[in-house]
Amino acid sequence: MNEMNQEQLQEIMGLIIYAGNAKSDAMEAIQAAKKGEFELAEEKIKLAEESLVQAHQAQTKLLTAEANGEEFKVNLLTIHSQDHLMTSITFTDLAKEVIDVYKRVS
Repeated sequence: MNEMNQEQLQEIMGLIIYAGNAKSDAMEAIQAAKKGEFELAEEKIKLAEESLVQAHQAQTKLLTAEANGEEFKVNLLTIHSQDHLMTSITFTDLAKEVIDVYKRVS
């Protein structure tokens, strides 16, 4: 089987990094809301969403290359990157709801 090329590896690592950043910012947003710091919570959610956009861009590059016939080797790292992205999207969506609850309670 062919090895993953350097560009594919960079996109996959970018996906993992940006998704991780999004999840971290979403967690920090929840912590800020828990303290009543809603402006900071909203800033952190915005950062999380920006990281998700960057992760999606990396994912789109990979999908486009494959759709254009570029050979792509699916391996554990690839699966991990997709799992990381989906988890981060879900976590960010949930963080928004948690922040809303904290706002209503305060």
